Amino acid sequence: MRPAVTGGQAHRWAGAPFAHAGGVLATGLADVTTDPGALDSRGWWAVVVTYEGKVTCARFDDVRPAAHPAGHWPAPGEWTSSLDEPAYVAGVEAIRAAIADGVVYQANLCRVLSAPIAPNADIAGLGARLAAGNPAPHAMTLRLPGLAVASASPELYLARDGRTVTSRPIKGTGRTARDLLPKDRAENVMIVDLVRNDLGRVAEVGSVRVPGLCEVEEHPGLVHLVSTVEARLGSAGWPELLAATFPPGSVTGAPKSSALTLLEELEPVPRGPYCGAIGWVDADARRGALAVGIRTFWAEDGMLRFGTGAGITWGSDPHGEWRETELKAARLLEVASG
Repeated sequence: MRPAVTGGQAHRWAGAPFAHAGGVLATGLADVTTDPGALDSRGWWAVVVTYEGKVTCARFDDVRPAAHPAGHWPAPGEWTSSLDEPAYVAGVEAIRAAIADGVVYQANLCRVLSAPIAPNADIAGLGARLAAGNPAPHAMTLRLPGLAVASASPELYLARDGRTVTSRPIKGTGRTARDLLPKDRAENVMIVDLVRNDLGRVAEVGSVRVPGLCEVEEHPGLVHLVSTVEARLGSAGWPELLAATFPPGSVTGAPKSSALTLLEELEPVPRGPYCGAIGWVDADARRGALAVGIRTFWAEDGMLRFGTGAGITWGSDPHGEWRETELKAARLLEVASG
């Protein structure tokens, strides 16, 4: 995992800590740790790992099936972007130049949107808005001291059921299936190979397989190409699994190490929980599901933040990639803004 970075102070949310994920509401905060080894111990844990590698694992004692809790959510102020269109287009061209030089084959260029947030805003309210206006298979809302996240992620980073581990990387986005291009399929296959290699570091030899490749999956307002990679773990636990696969391949690039170095040069602000890992682990049942932290809001320094990005290949149209980041953000910002 990449070394952790220290961010600014989080928005001070009112109310008791809670997590809503996997169809359950967890309350009664019992423990908070930065050690992912705790996920192999006992209890039900909410998990957030920032893209930069800062781990937060929170154990809750009271876990029950529940609908999303309600909360007050005033609309945020005007959104600004860490990269405007000319800067983003220049970043795409820089990645294409790196591809031409053989440095990378693909890289996922991201930008972070920010808007002022009202002092009385409640992350539970934003989570409820997302659940109603943009339902997602891996949604999660979390309120902890110093950390508040509301995610409507459609992408599975890692699911564990005993020794079976599954990842479902997304590459390829359009308004409809007709908008998907040959470039999208090529990019998806490239990232599937990366995920296979990552999982192969901790999986039993010969157990990695791809039961689904480039399947079209519909989500609110758009479609994605999604593949499924499965493996059977050897003796590895959560720390080893995260170390082998983090950050997720679909939001970095290939080769991953070269893409990470290039993106650090091109992106002016940290991604934070965006493109990290967000989800839950039931250590007693040896089950869990961590989403890729896309379609995700978080609070920092009195600002609400939201990330959006696109995978860049040699065949990318720079202005088209900017439009893809706009498409991915549009519905979520509309929901958050009421």
